[in-house]
Amino acid sequence: MTTPESNPASNPTAAILIIGNEILSGRTKDANLPHIAEKLGGIGVRLREARVVPDVEEEIIAALDALRARYSYVFTTGGIGPTHDDITSACVAKAFGVALERNPEAVARLERHYGDPSKLNEARLRMANIPAGGELIDNPISAAPGFRIGNVFVMAGVPNIMQAMLDGVLPRLKGGPALHARTVACELAEGVIAADLGALQDRYPELEIGSYPYFRNGYFGVSLVLRGTDEPRLEAATEELAGIVRRLGGTPNVTVGAKG
Repeated sequence: MTTPESNPASNPTAAILIIGNEILSGRTKDANLPHIAEKLGGIGVRLREARVVPDVEEEIIAALDALRARYSYVFTTGGIGPTHDDITSACVAKAFGVALERNPEAVARLERHYGDPSKLNEARLRMANIPAGGELIDNPISAAPGFRIGNVFVMAGVPNIMQAMLDGVLPRLKGGPALHARTVACELAEGVIAADLGALQDRYPELEIGSYPYFRNGYFGVSLVLRGTDEPRLEAATEELAGIVRRLGGTPNVTVGAKG
């Protein structure tokens, strides 16, 4: 299968596949998406899509196949633990059409971690089952590795473990131009500024300009976020936007970065 990674673009893209019934039921609140998005943005990889699927084989495989064909990188979280509902590794193997194998290096890492052989039962050894050809992703916290196969990076769902895995993955990625951001906050209603904001977007089509209303301390307002790789153009658009806010009777509060 040809993937976007086999012909990397100057602006690489990514998707996240969050796997787990506990996310869809609301029992567990996902904390991985914002962390991954921020880290990818820092190296110039644009996160373009995120999906949440249950622990159901056909749904995991269908989502994985769709995402890996469309984006430079796909990151999955969840479903690589020791229990019966941890089926992500087997699903990834089926999606790539390879065998799921007991990886000797993964076993060795678990043996070193647990020390006592009696603690390394069959359930825990399931965490050493890796699709054939998979490249291990280090887990410095609990040893059970994630893995990479093709343009797919399979990581744990537990946030601190996922974050540690991602730290090891980031240097392997081909990034793109850094994405810069500016925020212009003001206590104007969106309806007041909407027309001028749309015209500004037309003048700067290469930038992403978003409007995010808020209610704080008894006041309505809006955070107007501008993002782009061309910093001089970003600065010019930010200055124009601050001028628009003043003309409409607001007081612009300009900050570096995206804050809503």
